[in-house]
Amino acid sequence: MKVRKAVIPAAGFGTRLFPATKVVKKELFPIIDQDGRAKPVIMAIVEEAISGGIEEVGIVVQKGDRTLFEDFFKTPPPPELSAKLSPQNQEYSQYLQDLGSRITILTQDEQEGYGHAVFCAKEWVKEQPFLLMLGDHVYLSDTAHSCASQVLNAYEQVNQSVVSLTTMPAETIYKAGCVTGVWQELNSILSVTQLSEKPDIEYARQHLRVAGMAEDQFLCIFGLYVLTPKIFDFLQEHISNNIREKGEFQLTSCLDELRQDEGMTGYVVKGRCFDTGLPDAYRQTMIDFRNV
Repeated sequence: MKVRKAVIPAAGFGTRLFPATKVVKKELFPIIDQDGRAKPVIMAIVEEAISGGIEEVGIVVQKGDRTLFEDFFKTPPPPELSAKLSPQNQEYSQYLQDLGSRITILTQDEQEGYGHAVFCAKEWVKEQPFLLMLGDHVYLSDTAHSCASQVLNAYEQVNQSVVSLTTMPAETIYKAGCVTGVWQELNSILSVTQLSEKPDIEYARQHLRVAGMAEDQFLCIFGLYVLTPKIFDFLQEHISNNIREKGEFQLTSCLDELRQDEGMTGYVVKGRCFDTGLPDAYRQTMIDFRNV
C-alpha cells in the first residue's frame, strides 16, 4: 500500500531549550535553508515529507498550541503586511497556504511521552502505513533523492515497517535509539533483530554489534520511520495497561514488539540529520544546514 500520510509529533515542552521555549515553540525556531530563506523547523520537516510523495501531514501538538500552528500554515498574512512583501515573498506566501491545505493539526491533550503522541494520530491515520518524523530534526540528502524518499522507497521494496539508520560512535549512542540485525545488503539494508533505547556502551558492545562494522561503531535511528498501523495496537496496549518507561509511554519498546510480530527492516540513509532540540546542536544546524 502506498504511503500517503506523515505524522509529526510536536507536542513536547522543549525543556532542553528553556527559557526560549517559554515564548517560541521549538518546532517554530527559525533555520536558514539552502536558498537563504528563513523558515521554522516544522516547515522544513513538512517539506521533507512532501518531497517523498506524502499527500497529507498530521502534526500532533499540545491542545493550547493548535491555533498557533493553524495560523502559521493556514492563515494568510493581513493585507497591510502582504502589501509590504516583495513579489517573491507574496508568491511564497501563496505556496505556504497551498502547503497548509495538506496539513491537519492533531492534539495531545496530556503530555504522556513520544509514544503517546504517536498514538494520538491513530484515528487520523486509520488503517494505513504512515511516515513518522521527529518534530525537531531536519534532513539533508547526499543524493538526488531526499532522505524521506529513500526510506519510503525502501518500504515499497520490502513491504514491512522500516526504521532509518545512521552510524554513530560508541560515545554518543547514549542519546539515541540503536538497533542490531543481519545485513541483507551490506551497509544499506538490515533485517532488524533488536531495538534498544539509549543503551549504555557496555550493553551495546555485548548486544548491539553488527557484523562488518568497526568495533566502536553502531547503527542508530536516523529519525524517520515507515510504520504499519499495527504499531497502534502495541501503543494502545501499553497505554491501557499503564506500561511506562521513565514515567512516559515510549515508542521504542512498541517498535520492538512490532518487529517481533511483523518483522522490520533497517535502511541506512544516504544523508545527514540535524538535531535542533539542543542548544549546541541547534547552533550547529544553523551553520551547517545552510552551508552544506
